Amino acid sequence: MARAPVLLLLALLAAALAAATPAAALGGRGARVGGWGPIPDVRDAHIQELGGWAVEQHARLASDGLRFRRVTRGEQQVVSGMNYRLFVDAADGSGRSAPYLAEVYEQSWTKTRQLTSFKPAAN
Repeated sequence: MARAPVLLLLALLAAALAAATPAAALGGRGARVGGWGPIPDVRDAHIQELGGWAVEQHARLASDGLRFRRVTRGEQQVVSGMNYRLFVDAADGSGRSAPYLAEVYEQSWTKTRQLTSFKPAAN
């Protein structure tokens, strides 16, 4: 009979350790489902490509001639796919640069990508 509580305690300890392992393995910086977190490296080629795609989509719809320069910072949110808030520098037709906030939804396994919002960023 004394073995049952010990086995139960070991099972609970193993479950707690298994639940904590993914975050610990990532240095505690794992993405939290539903929560927004910083993009670790906005210089990543995929993030820069997303920013360029967002400006291109906006320019195509608005016919305002904006041209992508770079993503300066951003956040990501794990959903059924990924939401991105990208702060981008874009230049108008005269070459003047201004900051914009682009929100993009991407689901890589279905090759879905949507520009959900694009507006001037508040400084």
